[in-house]
Amino acid sequence: MEYYNYIKALHLIFVITWFAGLFYIPRLFVYQIEAFHKPSPDKEILGEQLKLMAKRLWNIITWPSAILATVFAIWLIVLMPSWLQQGWMHVKLAFVVLLIIYHIKTHQYFKQLQRDEVKKTSSYMRLWNEGATFILFAVVFLVILKNAMNWIFGVVGMVVLGILIMLGYKIYKNIRAKNPKA
Repeated sequence: MEYYNYIKALHLIFVITWFAGLFYIPRLFVYQIEAFHKPSPDKEILGEQLKLMAKRLWNIITWPSAILATVFAIWLIVLMPSWLQQGWMHVKLAFVVLLIIYHIKTHQYFKQLQRDEVKKTSSYMRLWNEGATFILFAVVFLVILKNAMNWIFGVVGMVVLGILIMLGYKIYKNIRAKNPKA
């Protein structure tokens, strides 16, 4: 098992790049939606550039990273099957399922915006952007602490994080209302 740490390092690298894509793509969606509501020629110029940026990010970084992170994760589980007997791993895998669902839903938004179908608001996409943050926090704490966490503290922590994110969003929204260029 001398190569275990190499597999683990590759898994972590691709998890990081996967999350980088998941953090950035909703921001591009925000800009695409806002560009869609601009007058011509700004709408067309910005729209095409942002669609190209989103396409490259999604297809060259995010999807390959998701696939490689998953491949290396499966390889790690094959090397360490005893992890599947541990409670923290069950909870982590539940969050990984949520991450995959989040990724697939984000892919649907990507496809819609590539077709110039604007079905969500930029405010919605700003909130959507926080979904990956919740999952990242949960997974990192589970992996580092290696226990299923005390559910009371875990749930309270996630609720507090959610409240802080919502408060930050409301403050940002108020600042933007007062200064649209912010």
